[in-house]
Amino acid sequence: MILVLAESALETIPEKLWSYPSVRRYSKLHRKHPRFLLLDRSYHHAAMRKLEQNMRRGRPDIVHFALLETLGAPLNKEGLLQVYVHTLNDNVITVNSSARLPRNYNRFVGLMEQLFEFGRVPPEGTALLSLKQQTLMQLFQEIKPSYTVAFSKMGKPQTIEENVSKLLERKKSVVLVGGFPRGHFSKDTLRLADAVVCVDPDTLETWTVASRIVYEYERALSLPEKRLKR
Repeated sequence: MILVLAESALETIPEKLWSYPSVRRYSKLHRKHPRFLLLDRSYHHAAMRKLEQNMRRGRPDIVHFALLETLGAPLNKEGLLQVYVHTLNDNVITVNSSARLPRNYNRFVGLMEQLFEFGRVPPEGTALLSLKQQTLMQLFQEIKPSYTVAFSKMGKPQTIEENVSKLLERKKSVVLVGGFPRGHFSKDTLRLADAVVCVDPDTLETWTVASRIVYEYERALSLPEKRLKR
């Protein structure tokens, strides 16, 4: 299964905000130019009011939690999961299944800042994370999915179990989960999906949806039982 955290709220501080007092203070504190620092609503809320779609930006913690949940799952340990992070600004991060991300959020931020600066982590050797400028459509042209389902409050009400059975029928299925705090997928993203489904009447956190999908996929494969019999 291929999991894409789409339109994720992960980016470095835009040039438009570099001169803003709170950003300058933050830059001085961290001894880095703003171009090398992640945009984070916890620190840059006031400055972010100047940005378009500001309520969907500056939440690297969403990606952090979602990656911790999915990369630590047995499905990934078995080599049956590929994760990509697509950002709102059309960057795509390819996550190596063997990557073990820091549990500590500040260390994760440092890792992401290194990734945006050098395009890969680590800078030399086997890349555990790699980043390139790429739209979601370009990513799809590269991976050529046979079936894609997007999870959204705007979709048709269905259970995760129902959708997992459909995912298993295809050789290369893609799951789209939003990596942003509020709002909905763009029309361009929805056009890439064969199905758009809603799995709960309430808005669920990104990491909750992603982890439940992964677990139900494992159950459908009888993976828990298979691993325990080894």
